[in-house]
Parts: sequence; structure tokens; C-alpha cells
Amino acid sequence: MADFENNAFFWQKIDTLYLSSKLEIIREKGSKHPEFGNLVYPVEYGRLKDTSTSDNEGIMVFKGSEKSSSVSAIIIAADILKKDLQTKLLIGCSKDDEDKILRFLNQTDYQKTILVRRGQEIPSWGLTD
Repeated sequence: MADFENNAFFWQKIDTLYLSSKLEIIREKGSKHPEFGNLVYPVEYGRLKDTSTSDNEGIMVFKGSEKSSSVSAIIIAADILKKDLQTKLLIGCSKDDEDKILRFLNQTDYQKTILVRRGQEIPSWGLTD
């Protein structure tokens, strides 16, 4: 399926970022987007405090319906209004949550996203003798 390397070491670092930061929920499930009232958040949405991004907002997170403390996937969003690429972490998201989040983020013609699910592979260069 994938033509990219989806390795366990990458996800280990993502988990460390998540677990070493405090999650601040800024949009509750069912709340409306502040600029686009027709967009309703399908799950909780927040940011990891004390993390950095190009827009100084911190790493953004969708927190789903399942109890979990590991990152199950990331979303990469291309936004032509902001002329920006953004990444968002998915925590505790079921397949149904993922589908709702993707529908939510892809409603507009100005932004399109992809989802990369967590991989467990260890690349050959990561093995030691």
C-alpha cells in the first residue's frame, strides 16, 4: 500500500512529544469553528502546550472517543489560504472518529488532508549488530 517509510522510531518520537506535553482542549466536540460556523468539530480539538510550530499555535490534536495515550495517526493538511502545511495528531480515535475528522477537514476547497496511520516497522538502517 504505502510508498513511504512508516517506522516505529518516528512514532516513538511522536508519542514522546505527546506524553511530555500538556493537552489543552480549545474546541469541544460539537462546537462550531470560530470563523466558519457551518464546520462542527466531530471530536475534541486542542493543542499541546510547550510545543512549537511555524504559526506558534503548538502541535494540534484531535482527541477521539477511545481511551488511549498513544498517537494512532497524523493528518497532514495542505491549506492554500494560509499557504501552509500543517500536521495534526490523532489520539484515541476510532475508525469512525477518523472518518468524521477527515470529512470535517476536507469540506472546503481551500484545504485538503491525508491521514497516515501508525506503523510498527523498524527500518533496516535502524537495526544494530
